[in-house]
Parts: sequence; structure tokens; C-alpha cells
Amino acid sequence: MTRKSMATMKSTFAALAQAFIVTTIVWLPSTAGAGEFVTPSGVVELFTSQGCRSCPPADRAFEKVVKQGNVVALSYHVDYWNYLGWADTLARPENTERQYAYAKAFGRSGVYTPQAIINGVEHIKGTDTAEINGRIRSLKDEGHGLRVPVNATRKDDQLSISIGAGAGKADVVVVYFRQHQTVELEKGENAGQTLDYWHSVTDIQTVGMWRGEPINLALPAKVMGSDKSDGCAILLQSVDDEGNPTAIIGAAMMMKKRAIR
Repeated sequence: MTRKSMATMKSTFAALAQAFIVTTIVWLPSTAGAGEFVTPSGVVELFTSQGCRSCPPADRAFEKVVKQGNVVALSYHVDYWNYLGWADTLARPENTERQYAYAKAFGRSGVYTPQAIINGVEHIKGTDTAEINGRIRSLKDEGHGLRVPVNATRKDDQLSISIGAGAGKADVVVVYFRQHQTVELEKGENAGQTLDYWHSVTDIQTVGMWRGEPINLALPAKVMGSDKSDGCAILLQSVDDEGNPTAIIGAAMMMKKRAIR
């Protein structure tokens, strides 16, 4: 066999090997292995903006929380800093509305970024991962942890949600998000930076109500299969008399994991 023919054969085998590489989509609970359900330690909702100079440290702290794998972590990009010269590419008016609704529930007259809301009952600046984790532990010890079991699974085109028994009543809220995005900021207070954003919220839907008895819900899963969203969180969240969000008493999360084989 000549050197030329050997090179041709190697090239052919490489092409065949490349042809057999496929991408598989596996839907997994973010805090559990296959067939295993694990209750998250808490829920962290970060309100942030690409146009906020103080936000990148909080975004990095939030990334660490996401990668712990034991917390339902959601990032809501708000739009009220867009006037500073850079329109946040991930911002949604609905995210801003949710933050203002929390402010009303807390009795506050305004909002700020970065703001991390823990379990729907407490807010902190959110720039310190250790502080976030410490507040999650403290809230659990104080009786403000996740006490109602929530599980979510996906099969084919259906998302199944199972909620256990408990005391009280709450809305069943599904929050869709993108797992990871990298954005180059060209203008504004963070101009010139390239930043990573995790679990950026793309949609929020209230899909039912829980009144203390176990319930099962079935939803179409096609939203999670789109380019817009590749994960979702299920929040069992109480509201105040005016309908503003308050304590989150149960939660689960599903994510799309890409694997190459």
C-alpha cells in the first residue's frame, strides 16, 4: 500500500466516524440523577441587567449557585436600565413587572439591581455566593424552606408535574429559561465586556392552583424544545391579597442536556 493510498484511507475513515457523531437530547431534573428525586435546598431569583455596572459580580456569583446543582436558580433580566445606552438583549417587561410585584409584597417603594430574592420571602444584593447559600440555610431553619414535594418529568411531548400534600394554597408557576448564553456588550456601562448569563428567564406562566391536596398536571413540552427555552422551573408560590408573589413552598427544575456520542 502506497503512502498516498494510506492517507486516502485515513481520510475516508475520519469522514465515516464524523458521520456517526450524533447529538442526543436528554431531559433531566437538574438536582437528581435518573429515577431519583431530590428536593432543592431553595430558590434564588436574581434580578439583573446588562446595563447595570453593579451587576456583573452578581451574575458571576449566580453562576456559582447554578453550578452547585442543588438550588432552583433563575435570572430575570429587567429593562429599566436600557436608557443608559445599551438595551439588554435578554430583558423582558414581564421580568420587570415581577420584580415590582415583589417590591409591593415586601412593602418597598422601588426596585434595584442586582437583587436576589430567596424563596420569595427575602431579598439581598446577591453578589456573594456564600451569603446566598447562608440565607437559604437560615430560611430553612426558620421554617421558610421548601416543604411541599414537587417533581417534574418529561416524556415525548408532555411535561408531567406532580405536587404532594401540605398546608395552605399556592399558584403553580412554570418559569422557562435558557441555560447559558454569552453576550458581547458593545455600549452602556459595561461596554467592551463579554459576559456569561445562566438560566435567563424567557417566559412565566401560571398553570394551576394547589390547595393542599396532591395534584398532577400535564402540559405540552414543546416550549422547552424550542430555541427560545431549554429548561424550566416549577414554583409552588403563595400570593398576597393583591396577587403579588410571596413565599415559594415547593420547587423543581428540568433542563435539556446535550450529549455527544
